[in-house]
Amino acid sequence: MRIVNRESKALSLKERTAKGLLWGMVNNGTTQLLSALFGILLLRRLLPDDYGKVAMLMVFANVAGTLQESGFTAALCNLREPSHRDYNAVFWFNVGVSALLYTVLFLCAPLIVRFYREPELLWLSRFLFLGFLFSSLGTVQRAYLFIHLMNKQTALIGILSVLVSGTVGVVLVYSGYAYWGLAAQNVLFILLVAVMNWFCSPWRPSLEIDLRPARQMFGFSSKLLIQNLFNSLNAHAFGVLLGRFYGGHAAGVYSNARNWDDKGITTINGMVTGVAQPVLSRVRDDQGRYRNVFRKMLRFVSFVSFPAMLGLGLIAREFLLLVGGEKWLESAVLLSLLSVYGAFFPIATLYSNMTVSQGRSGINLWCTVVLCLLVWAGLIALHPFGLRAMVLFFIVINILWLLVWQWFARRLIGLRLRDALCDVLPFLFFTLLVMGFTWWATRPIQNLWLLLVSKVVLATLLYVGVMWLSGARIMKESVDYLFRRH
Repeated sequence: MRIVNRESKALSLKERTAKGLLWGMVNNGTTQLLSALFGILLLRRLLPDDYGKVAMLMVFANVAGTLQESGFTAALCNLREPSHRDYNAVFWFNVGVSALLYTVLFLCAPLIVRFYREPELLWLSRFLFLGFLFSSLGTVQRAYLFIHLMNKQTALIGILSVLVSGTVGVVLVYSGYAYWGLAAQNVLFILLVAVMNWFCSPWRPSLEIDLRPARQMFGFSSKLLIQNLFNSLNAHAFGVLLGRFYGGHAAGVYSNARNWDDKGITTINGMVTGVAQPVLSRVRDDQGRYRNVFRKMLRFVSFVSFPAMLGLGLIAREFLLLVGGEKWLESAVLLSLLSVYGAFFPIATLYSNMTVSQGRSGINLWCTVVLCLLVWAGLIALHPFGLRAMVLFFIVINILWLLVWQWFARRLIGLRLRDALCDVLPFLFFTLLVMGFTWWATRPIQNLWLLLVSKVVLATLLYVGVMWLSGARIMKESVDYLFRRH
């Protein structure tokens, strides 16, 4: 009877995990598609200055949100069986810290205006900062849904929140509210997620406030807090510095390019993070097998990421001109450059998952902090040379940082640089060859729609054909998995 119960529980967990992966894929794919559609509608009516105003404030909102969350979501998930006291302590800690931070930022809004020399930011910032205040009300409920594998509910929450907030944002922008529409979309999305987390989660806070469980979890969550804090600073470095040195227009031009690049990165990273760490953790006791599994993942990520992201760079000009007009031509140039960064970023994510699966999260923290400091120092030093120089530095430093990740991989799993290059470079070479030929072959086409479609179709056919003819095993395994797996 005990064996039957174990098998039943294992089967139940397996089924829940499979459903979780399915709903995670649905959530990621649908929200990215909806976000892209709303983004296209907004591009046609908004100016770079409108995006710039919101981009300049996002660093404050994200840093405050990171501080209020303080890594406690992951800390709760790390507990074997969180109790009501654990949930309650984290809830009231988040609410208290977020209320304090909102008060501080509300009072500091005039200083933000003075820093950027943009008077419109005074009440815009005070409104936008409501986002992290609303977020604190649903953090624990979101953790509850995650811990109990309620992925279907999480997916529906994400999809509905994007749909409703995106619709409201588009209506406001088309009604003439410009950047206020963008801000409202952001705040409403966070509010809807928090409200629906309450609706789907059965847990409710009590007024018996005891913060001792939160203090006990802080030893674990503090490392995540520091890492997430530097991740936020790294992600929004351009928004702060461009807004300060060049104004809202430059910040908006970059923000739009980075937004589309991030959509591609998020889609690919969703595949990597959803599989890499659990699979790698399962084989970590056998270093030889672990190394082989990691190399296979490295080949798969390279096989997908290089053509997808460099292909985005290939069509950036036609895409943004068609959906947004000539006013976004500067963003198209930056998107073509940032796609190179986006092509390599999922590889860095895979290395990051490798260190975590090896129980070396401190390496992640160290890499995040040092890279962030280097990025900020380089961008500040290069700002007199213009936006393009800053973007090129950002791309180069992130690609070179892969060598640091590789150094740790050699120490932890015995992966040689030569082997890693053998896994990555063939896909990069064939991708560059395909994209270069596609660009050359489509140069005579003048119509933007025809040019866009021709580039996509030709590059796709050439890449698939080259991979198949070259005998790329990862290509044949992917096809077999998609079409022949029973």
